[in-house]
Amino acid sequence: MPVKIRLQRHGKKGKPFYWIVAADARAKRDGKYLEKLGTYNPNTNPAQINLDVDGSVQWLQNGAQPTDTARAILSYKGVMMKNHLAGGVRKGALTQEQADAKYNAWLEGKGNAVEAKKATLADAKGKLKAEALAAEKAVNAARVAANAPVVEEEVAPVEEATPADAPVAEATTEVEAPAEEAAAEAEATVEEAPAEEAAPKAEATVEEAPAEEAAPEADATKKEE
Repeated sequence: MPVKIRLQRHGKKGKPFYWIVAADARAKRDGKYLEKLGTYNPNTNPAQINLDVDGSVQWLQNGAQPTDTARAILSYKGVMMKNHLAGGVRKGALTQEQADAKYNAWLEGKGNAVEAKKATLADAKGKLKAEALAAEKAVNAARVAANAPVVEEEVAPVEEATPADAPVAEATTEVEAPAEEAAAEAEATVEEAPAEEAAPKAEATVEEAPAEEAAPEADATKKEE
């Protein structure tokens, strides 16, 4: 029976999660499997892989063929390296101790590379966060600067409107004052005119009165003669 080491899809839409399984090559991708060897989560950076290394090596030694994606995952976790060293031990090219030392040295170098990648990703993430914060502060400062002149322009006309109205009121008062004085003078002129006309009549009466008194005196003189 041909056996393949492949991925079996799980998870939800947009966020896949895979099982690494050894299954019959004729079975459906998500169908029955012979053994579950691990899990693979590509939704994180770096991806999270949990794998049974010794079990995977055993299946490889029994003739199981990994798919391309499964082979990349097995190589990343050192399964292919350990299977190669095990083949050298079987052929007598090296001892088991030498194979284990080489495998441990490879694991150490791989672990250092993974940690360096994590540190690089963390630095990049921190830098992006700092840049985003600086950009947000710049946007807020620009927004405050843009709003400040608007408030000043609205307040300034209100302050200038009050002194502008005062001269208009004063001018109106000055114009109306002469008009009232002219009306008063006209009324005074009209009232004085009859008084002047009455004065000659009074004088004429005074002048006529002595003439009447002089006439009796003349009559009395004639009688005495």
